[in-house]
Amino acid sequence: MNYIGSKFRLLPFLYEHISKSLEKRHLRLQDCVFADIFAGTCAVSKFFKNKVKRIIANDKEFYSFVLAKNYIQNSTPLKQSEELIHILNNAIPLIKGKIYTHYALGGGENRQYFSDNNAIKIDSIRTQISLWKKENFINDAQYYFLLASLLESADKVANTASVYGAFLKKLKKSACKDLDLKAALFELSANSHQAFNQNVEDLIENITADILYLDPPYNTREYGANYHLLNSIALYDDFIPQGKTGLRIYEKSAWCKRNLVESALAELIEKAQAKFVFLSYNDEGLLHLEQIAQIFKKYGKYSFKTQIHNRFKADSQRIQKQQKTLEYLHILEKN
Repeated sequence: MNYIGSKFRLLPFLYEHISKSLEKRHLRLQDCVFADIFAGTCAVSKFFKNKVKRIIANDKEFYSFVLAKNYIQNSTPLKQSEELIHILNNAIPLIKGKIYTHYALGGGENRQYFSDNNAIKIDSIRTQISLWKKENFINDAQYYFLLASLLESADKVANTASVYGAFLKKLKKSACKDLDLKAALFELSANSHQAFNQNVEDLIENITADILYLDPPYNTREYGANYHLLNSIALYDDFIPQGKTGLRIYEKSAWCKRNLVESALAELIEKAQAKFVFLSYNDEGLLHLEQIAQIFKKYGKYSFKTQIHNRFKADSQRIQKQQKTLEYLHILEKN
């Protein structure tokens, strides 16, 4: 998934400096509890899942929670996973549901996030997953595995420039392809891991970790708006789409507001029950280097590392004034 703020390409950078920070204090990564509380697509949590003692993954967006329940909390083999995927792909009744009605041209609301056929297939698969869960034909682990598989497969045929803030006027090449449900395969693990769907302000008071990794929004782009359709597929609730682009009502984040973000970070660091705090941020963020340093220095030993990184591109055709950003990893060893 081409995801705003994804740390997938920065994983070696993160691993190097998190490991070195621990080694200086004679701590072993494999003995640590790792809390990733702005998990997004779980790229960081997935990478560290079998390198640490336990992962605590969290995100307030429900689609992210679904991904974390599958990729992080699921750790043992699932029964009938291949058979379930095959049935959903080939042997269920077709239904014109919420996604077709609100987000395909055939639904009559002049939105084209998906082709008609793909919207119908999304509705059909999502409805069948709900029915199986209601009838106890599948358990929680299978439920989130199938939902995660649907989210990622639907995203591959979405008619957008990577984010769902708007749709394209004409179906792009990838959106014309038929949706093919692919299994969202997760790594097995000997350890148990947890996934949460909470605001970080509430979660932070109830978790303890050796490593607290923070990857909050950097700017005013709200994830609830940019990925609203993934939430609608995951929740499949009786929402009322708003406006031309069909946004669902979402909770706005203090991390996306210039007048609130500094106090949000300060409160989080104060309440953090962790030996180390690592914050990913870049030089285009709402917070300046000096603001972050001032907050971190109040609570222990502070340093930072940097890495040149390609800017997020919504599509390959978009011209950008600046191709690179400077990614910071802020490091705090708490007193």
